[in-house]
Amino acid sequence: MTAYAPDTALVVVDVQNDFADPDGSLYVPGGDTQVVPAVNHQISLALEAGASVFYTQDWHPERTPHFAIDGGIWPVHCVAGTAGADFHPDLRIEGPSVHKGAGGEDGYSGFTMRDPRSGEEIPTELASMIREAGCRHVVVVGLALDYCVKDTALDAAREGFDTTVLLAATAAVNLDPGDGEAAVEQLRRAGVSVG
Repeated sequence: MTAYAPDTALVVVDVQNDFADPDGSLYVPGGDTQVVPAVNHQISLALEAGASVFYTQDWHPERTPHFAIDGGIWPVHCVAGTAGADFHPDLRIEGPSVHKGAGGEDGYSGFTMRDPRSGEEIPTELASMIREAGCRHVVVVGLALDYCVKDTALDAAREGFDTTVLLAATAAVNLDPGDGEAAVEQLRRAGVSVG
């Protein structure tokens, strides 16, 4: 169990309808029945301890190289302003949200995006928001373990934060069998605590 403190940031990654609702275009199994309640429990624990809570949301334009229709690998999902991009209705909202991909950028991390043509990395405001809150520790939960959660946690560690991923409050897409397990191994090799 993670012990929260005032210098901890809980980062809730992409708990949006397209990922967390069975009718979503990129539903992650268990997103609604397991992940949302587990994330809400972590939010409660974090707030009780005086920790900060931040959220990320995929926030794509209607056409982007991130989508299969434009050469990417994913179905259309989390288009800005649509119901699919909204937070799951049962998710507790207790802090600011960082939108990623609004300009058609690629990438999965809440900390960085990537220009799909040039490959240039573009930082989001998440790292500065966490630092301004006085946080040194980052706990990452949400969807999905093998993509956005993993990359957000790896970037948090690269940013110098003591980083933890809570497996009970995430789930994997498993586009290829074993992707979730591979993500856990990659996180551990990078010095991220996985519990």
